[in-house]
Amino acid sequence: MKKILRTLLCVMLTTALLLPTLVYGAEAAADGSGDTASASEASQPQNADQNANEEKKDIMILYTSDVHCGVDKGFGYAGLEQIRKYEQAKGYEVILVDNGDSIQGDALGLLTKGQTLLDLMNRMGYSVAIPGNHEFDYGVDNFLSLADKAQFQYISCNFRYKGQNVFDPYAIREIGGRKIAFVGVTTPMTITASKPADFQDEKGDFVYSFLQDESGEALYNAVQEAVDDAREEGAEYVIVQGHMGNEDVCRPWTYADVISHTNGIDAFLDGHSHDTDQVIMKNKDGKEIPRSACGTGMQSIGWCRIPVEGEVTAGIYSWTMDDPAPEVLGIENDMSEAVKEARAEVQALMEEKIAVAEQELTICDPVAVDPRWGKVRMVRRAETNLGDLCTDALRVMTGADLAVLGGGGIRVDIPAGDVTMKNIYEVFPFANEVCVIEATGQQILDALEWGARFVPDENGGFFQTSGMTYEIHTYIDSACTKDENGMFTGVDGERRVKNVKIGGSPIDPEAHYKVAGTDFYLLMNGDGHTAFDGAERVDAGGVLDSQVLAGFIVNELGGVIGEEYSEPTGQDRIVIVEEKH
Repeated sequence: MKKILRTLLCVMLTTALLLPTLVYGAEAAADGSGDTASASEASQPQNADQNANEEKKDIMILYTSDVHCGVDKGFGYAGLEQIRKYEQAKGYEVILVDNGDSIQGDALGLLTKGQTLLDLMNRMGYSVAIPGNHEFDYGVDNFLSLADKAQFQYISCNFRYKGQNVFDPYAIREIGGRKIAFVGVTTPMTITASKPADFQDEKGDFVYSFLQDESGEALYNAVQEAVDDAREEGAEYVIVQGHMGNEDVCRPWTYADVISHTNGIDAFLDGHSHDTDQVIMKNKDGKEIPRSACGTGMQSIGWCRIPVEGEVTAGIYSWTMDDPAPEVLGIENDMSEAVKEARAEVQALMEEKIAVAEQELTICDPVAVDPRWGKVRMVRRAETNLGDLCTDALRVMTGADLAVLGGGGIRVDIPAGDVTMKNIYEVFPFANEVCVIEATGQQILDALEWGARFVPDENGGFFQTSGMTYEIHTYIDSACTKDENGMFTGVDGERRVKNVKIGGSPIDPEAHYKVAGTDFYLLMNGDGHTAFDGAERVDAGGVLDSQVLAGFIVNELGGVIGEEYSEPTGQDRIVIVEEKH
């Protein structure tokens, strides 16, 4: 039986190499910032010594990104190990790299603050990795401690402490008879996407940065300098490992912005936006550069081929089944055992039933389907029943007048049926502390305005709410202003948030209200929310969001999430007004 399964795996992987969606450039598409071209026009090797080809070997870079603790999902680490062996058997010199957001995503990361994931990465044999924004979710000091324990090298050309690089901007690896440079670049959105307070000193001044100037020039210059330095050190190829993404909210720091403002890059392996787009676009000199992304949760594994002769190409292996590849194909290797051991340590707690959900609690649109993403995520731009549940938990369990919670902090659905602690930790994987502040009505209005500035587009800082209702008039352009770090500074024009009511009564800008939330949004300026600066904290603290949600469901709802949360679109707490009446 095992022989049959191994044969099946080999056939599937061989077939994968022939599928158009897996071969770089076959369905290349630009995101609006760059030109597309055929795969035959992809990047050519630089500084290749054609007279020494017999001493060189074809190189295969396997890359992962946005694993988010999904070490046993999709291909999983066991499938990754099997693909590595498969490529090695074909004669490739293989190197493994990661593009960030690996150590956070479910209880496996939360309960160990990323340590278990780092241990698995060490065992997996990664060579180079970069920090994504979620590497900092358990604190900067925690991540730096993990980086010290890593048996691979973290790099980033734009993660700075008091103006100096925290990590080397690039790493050179000699493989296949050639020097390959890897340049790391982390999205400047990290300064607000993670806890801004963690990047500040005791005076509230930012001592860490990601070169988040609004022009993007500081970032482009850092990447270019790293590329040039790597070339000067003898690198024949330069591969950028990016955690940049393709979303409009990421501009001017998307992968396309970086490629179009630099030269000398042979391929750009990207993460952050969870897409699987395979693109060829022109750099600032008009040379065509491949950009590849491999999605999230190990559903795809990225590859970049550097042959002895020919062009650099990139693409992905994709696993489209719901059940993980290791289970379906019966893959058993060192990594399958390592992952099982890691999961076993938290399994008993995670599988304990604590409640029943009579319907699905969702972060997604109940009907709409995107051809690329599947379900359409709505929690970052509209009310959902899971948003209602989570904010009700914060308000009720703290006794506050109202609660707010950014949709970016509510990560996954709770399926109908038994609810376990695993479900709770997956909804709230960041271990944020619940807090209560006393804020003015005007501060609340400003915070709502900042959170609603991108609607109908997504924004992690879009506020789900309890004890409060409001309207967003999307025909009015946002008048919010921000500083060079992307932090809210005010409103300069007509507001799009209107008819705000607390407890059924119109909000009083001069009155004071007790606002429940998490420290990420209320105290640490998460997603750029500064409107609550100066508000007094009035609770004792020390309780995590996951604990509060579990306590609310068990103690206040009696272990049954019932009829009041039956509508996926919520209870009309947030109304979108698209046209002026």
